[in-house]
Amino acid sequence: MRKIRYKKGRKVQPSLLEYTGVHKQTKTEIQLFCYDTNELIEYNEFHVSQLDKCIDLSKVNWLNVHGLNETETIKSIGDFLKVDSFMLSDILNTTKRSKIDEYHDVLFFNIKSLLPSTDDKINVEQISFLLKKDVLVSFQEKRSDFFTHIRERIRTHSGIVRDKRADYLLYLLLDAVMENFYITIENEEDKVEELINLSKTNSKPEILEHVERHRDNFNFLKRSIIPLRDSLYSIKSMKDDDVFNAIEHENYSFFSRLHQKCLELLEQVDYDLTALESASNYYFASQSHKMNEVMKTLTVVSVFFMPLTFIVGVYGMNFDNMPELHWKYGYFIILGIMLVLLLGMIYYFKKRKWY
Repeated sequence: MRKIRYKKGRKVQPSLLEYTGVHKQTKTEIQLFCYDTNELIEYNEFHVSQLDKCIDLSKVNWLNVHGLNETETIKSIGDFLKVDSFMLSDILNTTKRSKIDEYHDVLFFNIKSLLPSTDDKINVEQISFLLKKDVLVSFQEKRSDFFTHIRERIRTHSGIVRDKRADYLLYLLLDAVMENFYITIENEEDKVEELINLSKTNSKPEILEHVERHRDNFNFLKRSIIPLRDSLYSIKSMKDDDVFNAIEHENYSFFSRLHQKCLELLEQVDYDLTALESASNYYFASQSHKMNEVMKTLTVVSVFFMPLTFIVGVYGMNFDNMPELHWKYGYFIILGIMLVLLLGMIYYFKKRKWY
């Protein structure tokens, strides 16, 4: 099971902005979409020095940041939105669990994006969002294609995304990230199905190692979904209180759908964990059955030879008064008796289906 570990002696302070992820060589790049129903302006090589000039608060502004190494750039965006330093610290600290928070009219959302890899592991990327009025900023550790279809919908004016505000765009981005959970679970399920079928024909210990590895992956998935479920429930449960000012009242239903998806994902993960438990039980039951068959065979063979060993032991004694020892055909008679006794026992055991 993956564990969160901090460096020994490290003091994590909100005022100290430090990227703790693994993509430390990724260059920070920014893309800006500024749109409304009638107009779209796209900046592909955006710089933070253009924030005051290019951000139009009468429209929806989506600022997408790839790469978190340039902390000064992240800090400049935070200063523009008047974001507290602890939110910026949570964006850069990839060990944080998924959470939602609102402070000074800024909604902060943190989520883990999971995708399968080729070595039975799960790739993890932290994606964070800042929402203030009609400005939405998304932070990704590296460039990826999670939101490609959303960009195309904005460019081609497909659906209602251009007619909605920034909170609806946040819903679309969260929904796109959650689709990766379905992809990851489906990939794990395919591997588990192959593993279960293999366990029925193969009794090698490596099977159990693979089962435990996939069990760790599903537990990691569960640990990633539960805080996301709790965060979305916070939005769903506070609809009537208007706690989250950045979300319009009519758009709460979209976030309720995401909460329902989390429940479906958790149910599926629990089902898959049960299937893995069944695979483990089948493996141990199969091993136990094979051991019992071996012990049964050894026991039957031992029983066959017990009376023969007794006869040999009797005639191996060195008493003088043993008439059979002086019979001319005594040796052959004893061998015949032993053979008949052995065949009789084999017939009896076979008739009783003891082997």
